[in-house]
Amino acid sequence: MSEPILVTGASGGSQGSTGRRITALLLEKGIPVRAFVHKLDARSDALAALGAEVVQGDLLDPDSVRAALKGIKRAYFTYPVTDGLLEATTIFATAAREAETELVVNNSQLQGARKAPSFRNMQHGLADRTFDWAEVGAVHLNAPPYYENVRALVRKSVAEQSSVFLPWGDGSATISLVGAEDVSRVAATLLADSETPSASSYDLVAATPTVKQIFDTLSAVLQRPIRYVSITDEQWTDAMRDHINSHALDHLSHLWRYFRSTEGRTEEARKVTDTIRTVTGSRAQTLEDFFKVNAAEFGSVPEFLRAAQNI
Repeated sequence: MSEPILVTGASGGSQGSTGRRITALLLEKGIPVRAFVHKLDARSDALAALGAEVVQGDLLDPDSVRAALKGIKRAYFTYPVTDGLLEATTIFATAAREAETELVVNNSQLQGARKAPSFRNMQHGLADRTFDWAEVGAVHLNAPPYYENVRALVRKSVAEQSSVFLPWGDGSATISLVGAEDVSRVAATLLADSETPSASSYDLVAATPTVKQIFDTLSAVLQRPIRYVSITDEQWTDAMRDHINSHALDHLSHLWRYFRSTEGRTEEARKVTDTIRTVTGSRAQTLEDFFKVNAAEFGSVPEFLRAAQNI
């Protein structure tokens, strides 16, 4: 493949960092990457050191998006959980159509609920349709929350108090999850394949544990009891207000209500997909796998993991 693949969000954020992971995966395959970053810093320098063509821009600036897509046939689109998703999608889809881009792998969210669980989830559904209407070969990766999101929510309280404080009900609610590593592997595989993807969307659900099972798994990995404490939505919102933006706070608050709801407990909502193995040829990362790799984030590391990880 001679033309570079454009990857947005290439510097990565504080959690999933799919753009950064995809950039590295493509470069490992010898595929040129044009890495679209919001600002030039140590992270973008690291991408350049890997061999990426780094371009600075803003997904809300039509001129920089149009310039980044020049000569691009394949691209990965992702947008952080903050305001501006629909505007960025429209700008990117328009520029991709002008550039005659043939494939846009779009990082989206699971759809299919009778009513969108949150405003952000509804926006993703609309963004998907915008890409479809643009006729740029859009392929949507429909993913639930990442394992990394769980880590971000609980690592501090687990490390300090061996406790988790979340409004996830009595422990019986089901939380659909997937690892950002697997979302990235699916995206990189689709982008690197010379053939057109066989589907226009892929549901990526690696695990559907109950809340109790999530923290039982973490307890087993850390070899110490982790206490789950159910708190109210209001308590959680007050505690998180100064730590995440209002858009993300609204999205997550509504998502927690959905997971606790009757609709969030249906068989369809608890369905694990085999998409990751089908597309990449290897099994999905399990929640236990993820907790083991990230055990140090939660405080003390069990001896068997210290030996395995040479800590």
